Amino acid sequence: MEWHITDAQSLGIIDDEIGEHGFSPAEYEMVRRVIYATADFEYKSLVRFSEQALQGGAAALAARTTIVVDVPMVQVGITPRILSTFANPVYCSMEAVTRPQREKTRSAWGIETLAKRYPEAIFVIGQEQTALSAIVDLIEADEIKPALVIATPSGFVGADVAKSRLNDSMVPHIRIDGRKGSAVVAVSLVDALVDLAWQAYGREGNGN
Repeated sequence: MEWHITDAQSLGIIDDEIGEHGFSPAEYEMVRRVIYATADFEYKSLVRFSEQALQGGAAALAARTTIVVDVPMVQVGITPRILSTFANPVYCSMEAVTRPQREKTRSAWGIETLAKRYPEAIFVIGQEQTALSAIVDLIEADEIKPALVIATPSGFVGADVAKSRLNDSMVPHIRIDGRKGSAVVAVSLVDALVDLAWQAYGREGNGN
């Protein structure tokens, strides 16, 4: 992310208002990016990191692991930063060529199709709860083993259940607990993780 003086001022305000916290430095950078993108301090208590999520996610990005997302807004939001760093392939569920499936939404069927094609991908589910449920179903069936799942869909029906199942899966993940979330949150998390990974792997590997 390219910073302007107003960004620094905004981050300073966030730091002052958050105060003491229990996040690691890397986790805190992720959380403050979410708050910066949403102006919602409630995310301080909603962002959850599984064990080794950031380390594993950063390593997967550096290995140019395929990224699969649920909606075009997430794809458009993360692609510029991805292209300027590790250049991972990014695929969207809505673009997957699939046969009609009455029992599933287009995003769920598309994400399932891509997941079976890229079972060890990084999955970013920013908006569609049905896509997250489909991913969790595949994880529980041992059909896929994601490098990382970022789950931020909002919703009143099923979203919190899918997030809870993801937490129980033991797969490395970053999630937003409860009903809140959005594609904007997903993009901010990915961008922050890319920056952290670039600091750890990218500059050295690219001679910068």
